[in-house]
Amino acid sequence: MFTLSEQLATTIARLKEPARRGQIGRLRRGIEKEGLRVDASGRIAQTPHPAALGSKLTHPHITTDYSEALLEYITPVYCRPSDAMDFLGDLHRFSYRHLADELIWPASMPARLDGNESIPIADYGRSNVGTMKSVYRKGLDVRYGRIMQSIAGVHYNVSLPEDLWALLREMDGQGQLNLGDYRSSRYFGLIRHFRRHSWLLMFLFGASPALDRSFLEHSPTPDKLRAHARRTLMAPYATSLRMSDLGYQNKVQAQLKICFNSLSNYVGTLRHAIATPWPAYERLGVNVDGDWRQLNANILQIENEYYSDIRPKRVTRHDETPSQALEARGVEYIEVRCLDLNPFMAMGIDETQMRFLDAFLMWCLLADSPWIPDEECDRLDDNRALVVDRGRDPELRLAVDGTERRLAELGHDIFDEIAQVAELMDISETGTPHGDAIARLAPRLDDPSLTPSGQMLTLLEGEGEDFVDAMLALARQQADQLRSEPMDSARDALFTQLSDTSRQQQGDIEAGDSLAFDEFLEEYFARAREPRATHKEAAGR
Repeated sequence: MFTLSEQLATTIARLKEPARRGQIGRLRRGIEKEGLRVDASGRIAQTPHPAALGSKLTHPHITTDYSEALLEYITPVYCRPSDAMDFLGDLHRFSYRHLADELIWPASMPARLDGNESIPIADYGRSNVGTMKSVYRKGLDVRYGRIMQSIAGVHYNVSLPEDLWALLREMDGQGQLNLGDYRSSRYFGLIRHFRRHSWLLMFLFGASPALDRSFLEHSPTPDKLRAHARRTLMAPYATSLRMSDLGYQNKVQAQLKICFNSLSNYVGTLRHAIATPWPAYERLGVNVDGDWRQLNANILQIENEYYSDIRPKRVTRHDETPSQALEARGVEYIEVRCLDLNPFMAMGIDETQMRFLDAFLMWCLLADSPWIPDEECDRLDDNRALVVDRGRDPELRLAVDGTERRLAELGHDIFDEIAQVAELMDISETGTPHGDAIARLAPRLDDPSLTPSGQMLTLLEGEGEDFVDAMLALARQQADQLRSEPMDSARDALFTQLSDTSRQQQGDIEAGDSLAFDEFLEEYFARAREPRATHKEAAGR
């Protein structure tokens, strides 16, 4: 029989009365959603970012990720998931007014490609800031190739209720600690617990068990993939090939061993990586006869190059890097980065998933989360690798605390704990939205065919269709739906104004540059090396 851990049970019990008094508040979240533009035949678009969508350098809500064809939508921060979804929906509706016959690809694994060069690198204009963004992407190309960068996903940004931190600090008997230091320490505890259990999210929400042959270009087909139809490769039990060794993985970065035990360790490791040359990258060259191939030849060009399934974040000021912002003012929110697009949803995500993620993250915060030693760090990586490759295999077992247990058994134990946290969160809600989300998703543990990856394989195998053809049909259906739906009139006017304003802002930035690019870059990295810590970090729990 399941028994809630004594620590978590005590914490939840002590928080219930403050929750009834309205002292905890609501989570705040924002969504970043990527999606490739494709032509009517399902090939990656070769056209420039539509001018009517504004400047991708300066627009606050519509930009691009790696490629000129990889749209990225960014919502404001909202307390209600429905508000974030409404805004994201209107970003899609507005875009479709200016995409002509192009479509937004609904899947994480890309549409049909025609080799590395078929993925156009995003162009951010003539300014030094814009040139830096483009050169950074050229560096990703020479290091990893463009094809890996054509993968899309959803990033979920969450900050926990501000009033909750003071309550937890008092409950922990840490009143002597600066609240910002305490908050950062607890956020890192959340991240450690997340990394121990992020495999569950990849099982529940992974949606990339198949891909088009063009993704592998001229590479040999891995043993875990089998042929389907004419041009498709699939892994029978996979949940998220996007998060596997076929997707965002890098052996050079793996040696960094960032296990998120403390803010100072995290920042120090990233700073070391940005300052440490790597021989293979040195051989590629940096600025060769005026041709900028990468920003530098170090392990990481900039901090954004570090791939992880979760990141601590802080809104940066104009003169600081992400790590400097964390050093100076602590962790403000976390960014969940392991979520595939759900191709069966026009937004790639829905409110049920958001409510579950919120409860999962609150559970990660409230549960005990000791530091992660190196040997456990390796085991966590192994568990995630097993789930992304074989998560729906009924025989799969994961290593936990020196034993091996079936995924469904582990999942039910976690769901039982999260349900208690959801009950706490629903005290301040109308109805029980967090509890309802858990109840709707729980059947996936015992019937993996209900997961998005299971649904995709059922679709492909049932119709005998290729991945690209099936996803193209979904893209057309979603485009028709979004083009026919009205959008909020005030938001329509806002997006039109932002498009015009963003183009003007890009022009102003370009006109205001006074340094040559190499001088600008030298100054940037000189500032990036400066420590910005303004107070002593709290000790980990």
